[in-house]
Amino acid sequence: MLVAQRHELLVRELEASEGLKVTELAARLNVSRATIRRDLLELEAGGRVTRVRGGAVLATSRTARPGQPSESRPAGAPSDPLRADATPASAHTLGLLVPSAHYYYPRVVAGVQAVAAERGVRVVIGLSDYTYPNDTQQIEELAASGATGLLVTSATGHILPQEPFERLRAVGLPFVLMERRPYGRYVPGEFVATDHQQGAFGAVGHFMNLGHERVGLFTNGSPTAPLLREGYEAAVRHLGLVSGAPVVDSGRPRLGPTEATRLYDRFIKECLADGVRAALVHSDHDAIELMRRMRSQGLRTPDDIALIAYDDEIASLADVPLTAMAPPKHEIGAQAARLLLERLDAPDPSAVPVRQLLIQPRLIVRSSCGAAARA
Repeated sequence: MLVAQRHELLVRELEASEGLKVTELAARLNVSRATIRRDLLELEAGGRVTRVRGGAVLATSRTARPGQPSESRPAGAPSDPLRADATPASAHTLGLLVPSAHYYYPRVVAGVQAVAAERGVRVVIGLSDYTYPNDTQQIEELAASGATGLLVTSATGHILPQEPFERLRAVGLPFVLMERRPYGRYVPGEFVATDHQQGAFGAVGHFMNLGHERVGLFTNGSPTAPLLREGYEAAVRHLGLVSGAPVVDSGRPRLGPTEATRLYDRFIKECLADGVRAALVHSDHDAIELMRRMRSQGLRTPDDIALIAYDDEIASLADVPLTAMAPPKHEIGAQAARLLLERLDAPDPSAVPVRQLLIQPRLIVRSSCGAAARA
């Protein structure tokens, strides 16, 4: 079933009732609860539903909220640039390239749209579908559509290699990278990115303040995983925590739920054997599944192992609401749009200094870390 079809079925189910729980929706559509949570988050971003504790209700209006991503894009057409807002044409058109319209990037797009609406500029969006060769085609199409500047999240990971960076520069339009950095430390190129290392450092520091001397780390093989491990290891060293706690990266297991379950169980077993009672987990989905495996073994969160999730996409919807380190996704898009528009509006754009901005994630304390119980 396509995502768009499932979204329509979810809306119909909510239209026929005053509200449904995640478990009920998962059973009716025969999908996992994690899938339903992601769907509800995307539908809420489009203004179609309102999430409530444990489930959702139909929103009072089907109209997308100002600054939120449009749902007008037809399913199955990731290659064509399209209007991402309905603002009148102006002197500037921002070309926006992101890898996906789902998970993480809807909030980044919303940040761009919010600034565009304030300034009365047009936004045209292209989706690379996490395919690097498609990046070049998308950028060329955005430029051909009349973009006067580019906001780019490449499909290449957090560091944009030299070849695609030079291709982007050769287009001849001002650009700002979002959640990406140039290939070299001293390469002049504007970017706005999350300081993921600082985010991991802060999460470990929060556990230390709660009395934990050992903290484990579970990551899912995403491009963010190495940055989180770097920040985690720095925190263990600089905060004086006991080293040697379990560190597991799933590498995004391709063998399905059986392989994933094996890795979750291995991590739980190693934590308990080493006396580790706290763990930072990337992503929300992995933290929720890890918590489910703990329950199946008679373990509880945070009593047996306290958890902090890294992402905060669906963390609040977990059975035990997850404390989360939340990257500033909306602000990434908004700040990138402001930097680009400042350059485009300058009498001499080349005289504007190159800005490179790192924004720290925000810790959102809920139940899973044990802070409430200790307080």
